[in-house]
Amino acid sequence: MSLLVIAVLLSLTGFAQAIRGTVKDSTGKGIPYASVNLKNSLVNRIVGYAVTDVGGAYKLQIPANTPLSGLVIEVTSIGYKTMSRPVADVHLAYDFTLDVSANQLQSVEIKSSRPVLRTHGDTLGYNVSDFANAQDMVIGDVLKKLPGITVATDGTIFYNNKQISNLYINGDNLLDDKYNIATTTIPHSVVAQVQVIQGDQPVKVLRNKVMSDDVALNLTIKKGAKMQIIGQESVAAGSPGNYDVDLNAMLFKDNYKAINYLKGNNTGYDLQQELVAHNLTNYEQLIDNSMPAALLSLGTVNTPGLSRNRYLFNQSGLLNLNNLVKLPNDIQLRVNAWYFHDNQRQDFSQQSSIYLPGDTIRYNETQHNRFQPDNLHTQFTLNINKDKYYLNDALVLDDNRSASHSSLNTGVAVVNQVFHDNQLSFSNEFNRIISLKSNDIIQTYSYISHSAEPENRAVGPNYQPAIFNAGNEYAQLIQTVNVPTWYTTNYVSLKIPSGLITQSYKTGFSVQSQELTSNLNVAQVDTKLTPESDSSMNHLNWTRTKIYGEADYDLPGKILQANLSLPVSLQQIDYSDRLYTLDKQLKRLYFNPQFRVKYQIGAENYLSLSYLYRNETGTIEDLYQGYILKDYRTIFANTAALIEKRNQHAAAGFSYRKSLLLLFASLNISYDHLAANKIASEIITNNLQQQVVLPYSNATGSWTVSSTVSKYVFPLKTTFSAGLQWQSSRSVQLQNGQLLPFNTITETGSLGADTKIGEHLVFAYKATLIQTASHSAVDASANHLDQLQQQASLEYNPLTNVQFKLSGEHYFTRQQGNPDLKYFFADASVRFKPNKWKTRFELSAVNFLNVKDYRAFYLSANTFTASSYALPGRIVLLKAMFNL
Repeated sequence: MSLLVIAVLLSLTGFAQAIRGTVKDSTGKGIPYASVNLKNSLVNRIVGYAVTDVGGAYKLQIPANTPLSGLVIEVTSIGYKTMSRPVADVHLAYDFTLDVSANQLQSVEIKSSRPVLRTHGDTLGYNVSDFANAQDMVIGDVLKKLPGITVATDGTIFYNNKQISNLYINGDNLLDDKYNIATTTIPHSVVAQVQVIQGDQPVKVLRNKVMSDDVALNLTIKKGAKMQIIGQESVAAGSPGNYDVDLNAMLFKDNYKAINYLKGNNTGYDLQQELVAHNLTNYEQLIDNSMPAALLSLGTVNTPGLSRNRYLFNQSGLLNLNNLVKLPNDIQLRVNAWYFHDNQRQDFSQQSSIYLPGDTIRYNETQHNRFQPDNLHTQFTLNINKDKYYLNDALVLDDNRSASHSSLNTGVAVVNQVFHDNQLSFSNEFNRIISLKSNDIIQTYSYISHSAEPENRAVGPNYQPAIFNAGNEYAQLIQTVNVPTWYTTNYVSLKIPSGLITQSYKTGFSVQSQELTSNLNVAQVDTKLTPESDSSMNHLNWTRTKIYGEADYDLPGKILQANLSLPVSLQQIDYSDRLYTLDKQLKRLYFNPQFRVKYQIGAENYLSLSYLYRNETGTIEDLYQGYILKDYRTIFANTAALIEKRNQHAAAGFSYRKSLLLLFASLNISYDHLAANKIASEIITNNLQQQVVLPYSNATGSWTVSSTVSKYVFPLKTTFSAGLQWQSSRSVQLQNGQLLPFNTITETGSLGADTKIGEHLVFAYKATLIQTASHSAVDASANHLDQLQQQASLEYNPLTNVQFKLSGEHYFTRQQGNPDLKYFFADASVRFKPNKWKTRFELSAVNFLNVKDYRAFYLSANTFTASSYALPGRIVLLKAMFNL
């Protein structure tokens, strides 16, 4: 196995020879950040380069096929005399002891701890060394401390309350929007700057031609780190039977970049979080196609409001390969591939109360679940990005398989569930943009995809026989469903730039073809399969054809930027199901205007406005007329025609920045209104929930106001942050024949501080308060839920090779009529590095107070849920860490 790991990590980086050694001063103390040059004295040329680490150690790569004759190692460092030695044997250690230079003032030490932001046009640069602490490992640890930047729990990065569109590495797009791979793997010590690029436009042909309000980050790699393979390896084992392995190899040369790693653990760290595509929703809206969601599940389980590693029982492994090669003529080839496997366990119980006028429906359930996902993903990308020419072709293949098992106790019945969900898909996206001699721009675009996801869930034995088998005992209730989908969209566009405005005209077509098949069968005691009823099958065919045209007008100015989009589409949807003599057609002409404007009111501050009107139709999943048992107690069917929706979104924002003061602030307000001609009607009983779609015009509306502020206070060496959000949502539900309007108000406030106390202490604190109130106008009922989460950590670094950390999380929940919930989790760790060792060690205790149960309350409209979860408890690990 170890040979396989080494082969994978070095498959694309080769087995180059390396020289190792140390650089120290006359007292024997290591000299950090000294320059180590490998020179060919015969031609007086540098052929290799390295920088010493914090302990003075270095590793110098020798380029392949380089003869040893004439090679000399030269070491330089500010304040010390230059020293060199010839290379006789690459297997020897070359250690250097530097003498202080004659003009060095040894009695005077000048330090500047004042962080400075560097601005150049629309780019803002943070020096990583200004904000990194001794115990920070990866660049993601530092990003959380930068003023103006926040990182959500799923790794999503925001700059001044705006989500970033991408994260580049030395200007190259290695990962698309799956940037958690970089933030959780790249050592912060190899990153010189984190740059914020406002108005990012990655396509060179379109720069200064069309409006872009995207914000992206760029990691600039230190010069010395570009010359060598980077690896930050760790292996850990502990109690009770836990392990954590992270083996990685990275390279960030100008013409080749790679992040390759193998990770595995059973400590609750979810490796799937590193594979999140942060802009997937926006991308699916852009291509006007979203993958059909899974229709079946084991049941409704609320996610605990805890850090995921607090409650996840896992045995996960991830092999992740990301490689980008630059060829002549600005050609880039990129491969992104991963394989993920896990064995997850989940034990929980919950009590749900649905409050109806004059009645309350309650459900009790206890589940012991097991999940086994196996996900394989590959993407091949060809990219050419020139000033006058752009080409991008991406082929994506996905094979995601999962097997789930559940032991279910509802208080009335004890049954087992087995669920298999296998998704196979591919897509190819082609995008070509050419700038003509006339300066006009022609774009051709083509996208095609196919997906299939056969689902099979068996429930039994003898679950609700009075409902599903005329009161007779049976073995299993088997629900199957599949929605294979073909989709393609293709267009050509012409952009006509002028001195002030760029005109764009686009025309194209799209076709979506789907087939929804499902069966609900009863496996009798004698193993014979019989349909549950005449209404438990579907064979629904769907074709959506669209011809569209669009006119865009862009004002890409420096002070005022604006975009007006005027798309028109003629859409026809045909759907039929021979089982229910269903054969219908819907033809509509849609106009979906969009307007965006950004006005620079100062060198660093701007106002933004946007408005969107969008006509939407339902999907094939809104049309099936045969019943589908979506989970063990929820049955869905539809009796109405296709849902039509009209969505309006309006937003305004103000972004404020003072770089010299390290002050950032934002204020945003938005309104969403969705009108539909159909409504979901629910029939709720003590045994099941049934839902059908009925013709009834209804609307939902939502106001959101949010504000953030972040400030670095220089005298205190502290970054303070705060945020406020108020949201009011109005919706309508039809339950048990009664129309129930609801108004839900959610108020969120957060406060945080990250400070350095002297030379040895680092303290961080964050508190988040969420208050939720849901009110129904029918019976004047109201529910309130208050939640407070606090996080704090203290780092003590008395020596360069000894570091301590203590951290804790406190959760408080209050809901009227229920006892308050209070939970406190505490973690501790110590890191140490023996003298003259290259290996560091960490002894950690996670949840050392051994909290093994967690209860939580959830409030949504008129549904209140109290859940209880089993937790892994205390985990003690001893970890060994070393660098390649």
